[in-house]
Amino acid sequence: MTDPHGFLKTPRRPVPARPVEERLSDWNEVYAGQALLPLVAEQAGRCMDCGIPFCHSGCPLGNLIPEWNAYATRGNWRAAAERLHATNNFPEFTGRLCPAPCEDACVLAINADPVTIKNVEQAIADRSWEQGYAVPHPPERLSGKSVGVIGSGPAGLAAAQQLTRIGHTVAVYERADRLGGLLRYGIPAFKLEKRYLDRRIAQMRAEGTKFRTEMDIGGAVDATELRRRHDALVVAVGAMERRELPVPGRELCGIHQAMEYLTLANRVTEGDCSASPVTAEGKRVVIVGGGDTGSDCLGTVLRQGAASVVQLDINPEPGDARPETQPWPVYPRVYRISHAHEEARGRAGTDPRFFSSATLRFEGDAAGRVRALCLTEVEPAARTPRPDTERVLPAELVLIALGFSGPERGTGLMTQLGLTLDARGNFARDAGFAAAHDAGYAAARGEAAGPDGIFVAGDAGRGQSLVVWAIAEGRAAAAATDRYLTGSTALPAPIAPTDRPLVA
Repeated sequence: MTDPHGFLKTPRRPVPARPVEERLSDWNEVYAGQALLPLVAEQAGRCMDCGIPFCHSGCPLGNLIPEWNAYATRGNWRAAAERLHATNNFPEFTGRLCPAPCEDACVLAINADPVTIKNVEQAIADRSWEQGYAVPHPPERLSGKSVGVIGSGPAGLAAAQQLTRIGHTVAVYERADRLGGLLRYGIPAFKLEKRYLDRRIAQMRAEGTKFRTEMDIGGAVDATELRRRHDALVVAVGAMERRELPVPGRELCGIHQAMEYLTLANRVTEGDCSASPVTAEGKRVVIVGGGDTGSDCLGTVLRQGAASVVQLDINPEPGDARPETQPWPVYPRVYRISHAHEEARGRAGTDPRFFSSATLRFEGDAAGRVRALCLTEVEPAARTPRPDTERVLPAELVLIALGFSGPERGTGLMTQLGLTLDARGNFARDAGFAAAHDAGYAAARGEAAGPDGIFVAGDAGRGQSLVVWAIAEGRAAAAATDRYLTGSTALPAPIAPTDRPLVA
């Protein structure tokens, strides 16, 4: 274990980000070039090695956090990396992208500052690659079974790596021209430099996983033919049905979905073009939506040189302290500052967010371009407009970042595989991740509706969630697929389809 008095002697010190003006001048990660190891080893020593480590419950992967904290504080990075990778295929992703619900579930968080778990995780993952510990693990022998994985986001990649390592022949099919799903085109480079994604995919290739890009399954590629080609399929296409904002003026030019905007910005950093056709440069920007996607848009807008930016959040401004209705160890709704919000405050001096605000309509000029957004304050519970609170914000670019409502509806993939939707609008599945099919699909196959080798993983079955839940889904769906193919499995299944984050 670590020093049993470490948390009493050492105060919490997160790894500092680069200065605001420095990082706004490039697209590198906010921590790029920072010296992590001495600080991280010291911070890992604050871990109490609790008898019941609730950080395990805060993380759906069940990460062995006290164990790798103990190794990290002693500088045994090889052992720390082994324990980290025992439960997480891609800790370099989660260490950068996950909001760390494990920290809010840390026992220290009851009445003190929690361990900087996220910083320790990233440092161990990066050290693992630097020291050559993250080597490919090809299977000792092949099973003779093949699996097709549709989608190359974190759930699809995790499922593919698990199934490849256990001995199945795996092919990953991606609709876009590059692999990675939202990790590639949805997450800005200043949060995840794509070289880390490319490095992990290269490892998977060395293990034997095959990758096919520009494969629109259900469109140009018949999904039923793909099912005949493989012994099983894992559907991990994400939740890409974007929520709309049906208010007057939505049709005006200059109003874009956040994911359209972020994808174009990421293509610039990938070198596909010198400038985005949808840019914030010199424009007054309004971002509608207060979640992580809105924050990603904010950081991108600032780097493109917007004249001004406002972010609207329909939720009331949370307090600094954990509410009594959200007790430890749940992930509380408190006032949080992302790196993008910190950058906006550093540039303009104020928080760019307007809380308890909703859009009433857009106004445009004679050419049909958006020029203003009319908003209102709303009542916190009912979200109904407050009288006499209307105001107008100038806007030449509006980004809609309201999240997603499940996988894309009515696609060829859904029809050809006979997939149905559950009450929440996600692909329906049973307790073993097997897809639930409509009656017509089962009748056409001459069998009762039930498991037929098609499994659903990630946001496609869960709904939009965190990267750590996507990886956990991929690992669990891989175990279910292996059991279907062989009758049993040695693969871990960290979660069930019905599991949800800790809530009050």
